[in-house]
Amino acid sequence: MTASALSEASERDVPDPAETPASRGVAARIAPYLAILAGVAAVAWHATLYGHWIVDDAAITFSYARSFADGIGPVLQPGQPSVEGWSNSTWLVLLAVGKLVGVFDSGMLFGLPDYVLFPKLLGLLFTAGTLAACHVVAKQVFARFAWLATLVVGLTLAAIPSFVIWTISGLENSLFGMAVAWLAALLFVAVRKDRVLTAKVAIWSGVLVAFAALTRPEGLIYGGAYPLVVLFQLRKPLLGQSVKFVVVSVVAFAIPFGAYLAWRIAEFGRLLANPSIAKGQGLPGLSALKQPFELVGYAGVAGTILLALTIGYALFRAEWRRSLIALLMPLALGIIAYGVMVPDWMGQHRFATPIWILAVLAGTLSAGELLRRSRAVLRTVVVLVLVAAAIPSGMGFASASEKFREVPTVPACLIADRFGRGFNTLADILGLQQASLLLPDLGGSSMTSRLHLVDMAGLVEANVADFVKNGDMPGLSDYVFEQVKPTFIHSWGPWAAGNGITVDPRIDRDYEPIFVYPGSGPRNGDFVRKDAVSSPEKLKAAQDYATKTLPDVEKARFGGPLKDCGPTMHPGETVYLP
Repeated sequence: MTASALSEASERDVPDPAETPASRGVAARIAPYLAILAGVAAVAWHATLYGHWIVDDAAITFSYARSFADGIGPVLQPGQPSVEGWSNSTWLVLLAVGKLVGVFDSGMLFGLPDYVLFPKLLGLLFTAGTLAACHVVAKQVFARFAWLATLVVGLTLAAIPSFVIWTISGLENSLFGMAVAWLAALLFVAVRKDRVLTAKVAIWSGVLVAFAALTRPEGLIYGGAYPLVVLFQLRKPLLGQSVKFVVVSVVAFAIPFGAYLAWRIAEFGRLLANPSIAKGQGLPGLSALKQPFELVGYAGVAGTILLALTIGYALFRAEWRRSLIALLMPLALGIIAYGVMVPDWMGQHRFATPIWILAVLAGTLSAGELLRRSRAVLRTVVVLVLVAAAIPSGMGFASASEKFREVPTVPACLIADRFGRGFNTLADILGLQQASLLLPDLGGSSMTSRLHLVDMAGLVEANVADFVKNGDMPGLSDYVFEQVKPTFIHSWGPWAAGNGITVDPRIDRDYEPIFVYPGSGPRNGDFVRKDAVSSPEKLKAAQDYATKTLPDVEKARFGGPLKDCGPTMHPGETVYLP
């Protein structure tokens, strides 16, 4: 029905006699804004299914934003060494500004914790920015009725759980997606208006790529978009101009990104952010060919095939096909980036946000072109085929949404209560004023813990990142037991077997168990250094508390993982049960 309306609207170049010029002018001005607002409202409605959930990795950036806003620099906690434990600098700046003006990490905002509301509002704001870019593109194709194409894009994105989940996760996906969308829009319009070889387009392409690269590491790949568009249009008489403007674009990218890189080297002595080192991104293998097909399974095979056929039709028949190729360049680069990156453990295709945006935009424009060129009877058939292909995709999306609601990716509040506030309480019971904690989850814990945290995964710990990158697990164990000597150690699931710390004989030599997960053997759980325990009675009290309370904390968080974890997340708080 919507596709048919798009087709009919796109054909109506002759004004309705009943319309007055004034009414047409008002409607034309308002319609795009209403379409964008409707798309954002649909995303927001879908987002309510996930409650107050914020993923724990986002809270790592929250902690760094707090440190910058408080004037103590790039540290996870006060007193920690400077480590670039984030990979989303532009997002970090926005959160720090929010903290400075009192709308983030300060308390309640409109009746909700601001650590929940502020990042989600940013996600919706940048969704609006993304749809604005889509409208700019659609206006080049459908003139007066671009608003309808924009509405279709917004409603379609709102139906994709992967897009919505990561938009409101507390992470930078929405900002990254908007940057890529505007880059695609810039290239589309430049080709459409034959302005590719201009300083304005070259400079803004470079600036947008730099912005994307400072928002997510894989944003660097989009640096190939403008040169590819130039190459596609290359003609011998324009060779010199083409080279000149590609160089201009590279310089426009290099100035802001190079300035940040220079600061990184001066501050941290590294070329890469610490998370990139810890994750050990290497050269792509055969999995790079397989990973993009996971998106086909997620979106639905029938829908993906129909999308490809529809875009293929537009590439052959549309008058604006050269512009469509320019739009497909960043889409192809995004798919390549998705393939070569280390697979993400967080689920729901976290790295696919730009792919959803550009694929839906290209598909909507192409479907509109197909319908516009079809006769009435054939148009009805096309609409029925589109609807039939959308049904299995919709069923798959509904299933993905339901599964995520039942078991969302590690909630920040689970980590805040279990490891931040939980170990604060254990330290209080043991009478420890100063203590440290080695653990693999640093988001909610860094927001709430008064203990010195050591990152078992290496995202915010430079020495650990080097051990992890090199696969030197014996060296990591030596570092932990002979140098760091943390007061507490927590290990669970894959970490116990993966790094060998809790199967090292030195844990029995130096540590007492506080809490052991039932059925996991003696190596999954919480441990405290023997020399930190001043009496058997205090150890027994800590063990009793952990056995009685910590399972309840985990049950409350896994049983109600879409809730928040209180008005604030501040260091020193003890367990908050919703």
